[in-house]
Amino acid sequence: VQLQAYGGGLVQAGDSLRLSCVASGGTFSNYFMAWFRQAPGKEREFVTTITRSGSSTFYADSVKGRFTVSRDNAKNTVYLQMNNLKPEDTAVYYCAASQVLMATMEAGASYAYWGQGTDFTVSS
Repeated sequence: VQLQAYGGGLVQAGDSLRLSCVASGGTFSNYFMAWFRQAPGKEREFVTTITRSGSSTFYADSVKGRFTVSRDNAKNTVYLQMNNLKPEDTAVYYCAASQVLMATMEAGASYAYWGQGTDFTVSS
């Protein structure tokens, strides 16, 4: 499956932004989807995972209550709605896919497919 992320840009602290990730070349509903991010000078970190049907979601503590992941299997798209953005949310955001949900879902190695990343900056 190929993944393409969209939605980056420049926003101010407190703003909202929605990222999209469109999948092609596979049966989208067969994949667990995740978002990771990598801030400048830092390691990539887990943001969120959503199950194949969208019935369950998991979040990193740093984004819980502010970010919401969702998916539209008819559109082969996973979304990341981000509210109350903070400067520390500035990063390149990557969508990732896996056909199995690993116990280590927060590890990048658990996902076989990755998008190219989309970046945005949150100014204070």
